[in-house]
Amino acid sequence: MQRFLFAVVLVATLPVCASAGVSISVGQPGFYGHIDIGTLAPPPVLSPQPIVIQPVPVGVAPQPIYLYVPPGHAKHWHKHCHRYQACGQPVYFVQERWYNDVYVPHYRTRDNHRDKDRGEGHGRGYKGHGRGHDKD
Repeated sequence: MQRFLFAVVLVATLPVCASAGVSISVGQPGFYGHIDIGTLAPPPVLSPQPIVIQPVPVGVAPQPIYLYVPPGHAKHWHKHCHRYQACGQPVYFVQERWYNDVYVPHYRTRDNHRDKDRGEGHGRGYKGHGRGHDKD
């Protein structure tokens, strides 16, 4: 019965979610989710041991992931892990201060470098728009 009610609620909310057209990316207010630390040192976390809600199958050892979530989600992870598709995964919750002070600036710098590598941005070769002339 609970699965049926969950399915009904899920189907009822799909049109609302699909029509919203909201996209939030790393570093913007309201972003929560998976953090790819890449070459950064392991961040300060809320708990020294990763949290796992669902048992992991024998012989399977998934790597822990880092997540940035609202405090209430970390505190009641069993209620929220499905939103992040991480119920059967070991999870470290990164601290908000580290996320804002270290990760976001690093991510933005990395993202800017990617744009330049793809030829985006206003570096060499940028011709501008709406000026009526192009310089080579």
